Amino acid sequence: MTRKNMMMNTKKTILFLISMIIAGCAVGPDFKKPEVGTPENYQYSQTLQIDSLYADSLINLQWWKLFKDPLLDTLVQIALRENKNILISASRMEQARATLGFVKADALPRMDIEAGASRGNMAGRMQIETTANQFYIAPVLNWEIDFWGKFRRANESARAELIASRFSLATVHIGLIADVVSTYFLLLDYHQRLDISKQTLESRIESLDIIQKRYNEGIIPELDLNQSQIQLEIALAAIPVYERAIVQTENALNVLLGRLPSDIDEGPKLRQHTIPPDIPVGLPSSLLLRRPDIAQAEYLLKAQNARIGVATAMLYPAINLTGLLGVASSDLSSMSTGDPAWSLSAGLFGPLFNFNKNTLRVEIEEEKTKQALYTYENTILLAFREVEDALIEVETYKEQLASVDRKYKAAKNADRLSKERYDKGVTSYLEVLETQRTLFKVGLEHSELEQAYLSSYVRLYKALGGGWISEEEMIQAENSPVED
Repeated sequence: MTRKNMMMNTKKTILFLISMIIAGCAVGPDFKKPEVGTPENYQYSQTLQIDSLYADSLINLQWWKLFKDPLLDTLVQIALRENKNILISASRMEQARATLGFVKADALPRMDIEAGASRGNMAGRMQIETTANQFYIAPVLNWEIDFWGKFRRANESARAELIASRFSLATVHIGLIADVVSTYFLLLDYHQRLDISKQTLESRIESLDIIQKRYNEGIIPELDLNQSQIQLEIALAAIPVYERAIVQTENALNVLLGRLPSDIDEGPKLRQHTIPPDIPVGLPSSLLLRRPDIAQAEYLLKAQNARIGVATAMLYPAINLTGLLGVASSDLSSMSTGDPAWSLSAGLFGPLFNFNKNTLRVEIEEEKTKQALYTYENTILLAFREVEDALIEVETYKEQLASVDRKYKAAKNADRLSKERYDKGVTSYLEVLETQRTLFKVGLEHSELEQAYLSSYVRLYKALGGGWISEEEMIQAENSPVED
């Protein structure tokens, strides 16, 4: 056969195989996005603006800067660069990208090189009269024809997993920012409660000094002295509690920052922080588009759905093409001018009897797809729950803090009046003790509620899907192309 005829036959074969591939179908179910019904409005959004366009533009910006704390902004930026979970998630996204390329390569022909040398009086299984040399070198083509769409489904699954990994990274970003801000506010709360405890201790040291002198002069009974000593120890015992909490919270914050335990600079006082404006929460339906964890669950469902097609394709025979085109010669020196050597073969390999394993493999993937669907639906349920929880927290903490603020002012005034009444002999020391206990308790409660109120805004931003590093990054993440 001439080289020209051989090339023509090869082209015809390739065209025939291409037509087979085009005619082939991808078995397994095509993905259909699940339909999810959403309420018209959030249950507890009556006091907040409803404007989805404005909501998206606000939430996807650097919302933590609304608290106007430069130290907080610095901590968030450090965490976004150094946090280990962020680095792990970014690495997983690169792994998913490499996996996609790996899976795509399975659908393409594989080219190897094959060479050999032999000497003897055997040609194949036949003995020949003379001893001969045989040298050959040829590239070898191996190609499994994707007639049933096995590789196309595998590529579809890997591509969906890559997109899911991008949304996973966004989810980690949102969670990390929320954790850093909430932990920072908790740290400021403990600092503030420590200050309250120290101020209370100083006040009770002064009171005990006065009570001690009055007792020494026989003006008051020993019971009053003992009660004053008890109140001093209560304030003194609270100090190590908050010192311990401060160090432990700093350690937790340092882990979020990707650093070893160290001191955290103290920013503005908790009560000095700006309360963000009312958050336009948008329509409930926009939550399905904004929350990256919902999008991640959707693409994981799509990836798993495609695996049903991969398993289904394994029920059918696989068609393999093998080709070889090179040169062969009985003399090594004449390899470059030797006669062309070629072969082209096709093979079919299919399951015959394997105790129903391939059918069960399809059932396994179908059940996994059901689980992925339930996970997607459950992610949506949890997302709406988080939004509703955060909305009611913002509203009720605001009311509760206003009430405790009034209670704290009344407790301070009552403490002042009880001391005056006691000094004038109008009332017993029991009244003074009660007002002191109340003031200390309400002061700590007020600080804790300030922290909870600020953190409720953090949880609302997180629940609404806020927390992108910047608007530009959000656009880039949404529009970034994925190779087919």
